[in-house]
Amino acid sequence: MADGREHARNEIAFCETILAKGGLSVLTETFRETSSIAAWDHYPPGDVFDPSSGAQWFYHCHPAEEGAPEHGHFHCFVRPDGVDGPIHHLAAIGVDAHGHALRLFTVNQWVVGDDWLDAEATIALLPRFDVQMPRPSYLVNRWLTAIFAAYEEEIAELIRARDDVLAAHAGASDVDARQDRALEVTSEMAFGAPPVD
Repeated sequence: MADGREHARNEIAFCETILAKGGLSVLTETFRETSSIAAWDHYPPGDVFDPSSGAQWFYHCHPAEEGAPEHGHFHCFVRPDGVDGPIHHLAAIGVDAHGHALRLFTVNQWVVGDDWLDAEATIALLPRFDVQMPRPSYLVNRWLTAIFAAYEEEIAELIRARDDVLAAHAGASDVDARQDRALEVTSEMAFGAPPVD
């Protein structure tokens, strides 16, 4: 297990180093197919889907906030039954304008409109997040896959914390907790820090 995590962390560093040698980053490669960036739009257009693993992701950013370190985030999913089957959000990876990972986080169901699974069923899908596709960049796909491998335990804890937060929030209003727009981020972990909710 420790060897796998170490290998994944080396893979993250490898992808970042190769991209940096060309003056690139995971963001410049993600935006390679577009001429302008707009808040809320998915990049690359049409998302990335690996038919072998069912892994899917897109990047988007929110309207810029003065002084905010986060540029946007990669939302990562698995479709275990293929492209036409249910889609399950695993976690998101927030990055700065240079593509450096800042945090991992989970979101409420209304944020991404996925097909909900409770924590343990979601956690069981984590090893399936393996993107082996050339678009928009094989190195970006390797980087995302490696983050999920390197931080699988932390992501699992974030998913459990997500469900704990939702359970505690249930009954706080007349709205179903998973659809309550007052609750967006359900758990998060800054890189280099333990998970918090």
